[in-house]
Amino acid sequence: MSRFQVVSGKGGTGKTTVAAALALALATEGRRTLLVEVEGRQGIAQLFDSDALPYEERKIAVSSGGGEVYALAIDAERALLDYLQMFYKLGSAGRALKKLGAIDFATTIAPGVRDVLLTGKACEAVRRKDKQGRFVYDHVIMDAPPTGRITRFLNVNDEVAGLARIGPIHNQAQAVMRVLKSPQTAVHLVTLLEEMPVQETADGIAELRAAELPVGRVIVNMVRPHLLDEEALRAASGGRRGEIAKSLTRAGVTGSAALVRPLIEQAAEHAERVGLEREQRDVLAGLGLPTAELPLIGDGVDLVALHELATELSKQGAGGEVDA
Repeated sequence: MSRFQVVSGKGGTGKTTVAAALALALATEGRRTLLVEVEGRQGIAQLFDSDALPYEERKIAVSSGGGEVYALAIDAERALLDYLQMFYKLGSAGRALKKLGAIDFATTIAPGVRDVLLTGKACEAVRRKDKQGRFVYDHVIMDAPPTGRITRFLNVNDEVAGLARIGPIHNQAQAVMRVLKSPQTAVHLVTLLEEMPVQETADGIAELRAAELPVGRVIVNMVRPHLLDEEALRAASGGRRGEIAKSLTRAGVTGSAALVRPLIEQAAEHAERVGLEREQRDVLAGLGLPTAELPLIGDGVDLVALHELATELSKQGAGGEVDA
């Protein structure tokens, strides 16, 4: 089972919600998960209705069977200070660099440094062990950047390793890539049953595979229910409005055409949507990856809804071992 699970997706697909639900799904039967945020949006805190996450690992939820979910908002500046202390023992000198603005310069201007720090901090949590030699976290889940940026975000350590061929930076980059390209890691992509998100998902999978990064599952989010059976769908999509009108009359729906016509139009629109969604499912099926589907939560996602989504992911085996 992959211990480091990265969740990406096109903007608007609900990748943060899926990452949070996945953390809950994996934190079962006493297991401990760490949910990591790297974009500074505090989306995890909002989902769990908690205060803004500090730069420290904080327990934010308990799952079924006593499992625990911890969360961490990784700040690139603080991560760089940690890095300087770890490898160069700068201590107060590192804090002085921050006051002078050097830290901000390094994390915003220096190519790749910010992403190396963010991925490096997450991978450190994956590798960390306690005094008894056991992993501190059974799983680490990262709410990662969007699909269009995910391959470069994860693969930037290779670029840095190529630039710095010796020393701590080289060693750090190599250690991170050993985790990211190992069976410990799975990169999941969240999509909707719409053409643009599905196409971006397909493109993202191709880029990840080209970079030899381990692709996990496609998670289809916000799936709307089908309100009509197959016969009704065929009638609505085939223009058989006369039959529908007669069926409505037999069902006791009588009155003026002004009442019946909107119902027929809504049925036709629903049938069209179902047809388009089936086309996108076919595209996703052609990607050759395991999938999971999560329902649309109409009233917004709160902690109760997160637990429901986590249960759905567990039922569908999401978070388990997958083939890249």
